[in-house]
Amino acid sequence: MFAYVLRRVIMIPVTLLGVTLLVFAMMQLLDPYQLLSAYVSSPAELKGQNIERLITKYGLDQPLPVKYARWLSQVVKGDLGWSESASMPVGKAIRTKFPLTLELALYAFFPIILGGIWLGKLTAVRHNSAFDHSTRMVVIVGWSFPDFVFGLLVILIFYSWLGWFPPGVLSNWASQVVESADYARYTGLLTLDALLNGRLDIFWDALRHLLGPVTTMTYLWSAFLIRITRSGMLDVLHKDYIRTARAKGLPEKMVIHKHASKNAMIAVLTVAGRLVIYLLTGTVIIETIFNRPGMGKFVAFAAQQLDYSGILGGTLFFSLILVVGNLIVDVLYAVYDPRIQLG
Repeated sequence: MFAYVLRRVIMIPVTLLGVTLLVFAMMQLLDPYQLLSAYVSSPAELKGQNIERLITKYGLDQPLPVKYARWLSQVVKGDLGWSESASMPVGKAIRTKFPLTLELALYAFFPIILGGIWLGKLTAVRHNSAFDHSTRMVVIVGWSFPDFVFGLLVILIFYSWLGWFPPGVLSNWASQVVESADYARYTGLLTLDALLNGRLDIFWDALRHLLGPVTTMTYLWSAFLIRITRSGMLDVLHKDYIRTARAKGLPEKMVIHKHASKNAMIAVLTVAGRLVIYLLTGTVIIETIFNRPGMGKFVAFAAQQLDYSGILGGTLFFSLILVVGNLIVDVLYAVYDPRIQLG
């Protein structure tokens, strides 16, 4: 177990180094002025100054290995340049916007994972029952809906008609309180900071703004997880060892939870792990529809504005999440099924 985890951990810096090499290679396609935005920490440096002097200052006229080493040392320090689209350094933009994406991911994760796995197992156990058929219809509809279509329906029904789940992150009055000097920003997670400040009114307001995107993501992604779990359970329930367990007279609950579920969950673990990575790397469409200024919307807007430093910084950050997320999934594989350690 330890050797397996150690091999995966050792691969992290190697993989990240490869990512930085790819990003650096893409940077060489930019002209010098565009490339400087990935180095400067303020737009004032680009205004009224000689470009040639800045190129010399940041070593852009040096050989590629020297330029890569200087840029990598800057990245390690968290200096990713200036983002024109966010009007702030890229590092600060990531620290500001990622908590909004993380908060959305945390609230969507538990209903998606728990609800998807529970309903998937239940429909498999009640195969071909009325409950199974009705659930499958709901799942097919949910998985067939594009994100933006269902998101717009949620806004139309729950905001335009009922006035329950407004888009955005906070109401105007709550934003004024949060931005005041008396309000402490501990984590950047609006609901958690509201509780830490003892402001239940702001907590409820932030929660109301979360319910729309969380509802959308829960329905759409639970549908996918239900399909995967149901298929895996049905495949396992027809195995010979399940028939043997039943023939021995074991209680049905023990057959389902101890024998069938454990083997069926390996495929589900793969999907669940990738889903968590997807949630953390920014749900661009959901954040855009519900006007949440998270990481997904930041990178999408940077691409629209040709904000190269914002795009490159977001790429590096997403790559870090992807590599670490894959490591966690690999470790969970080993914990859940010790046979995988032999691979």
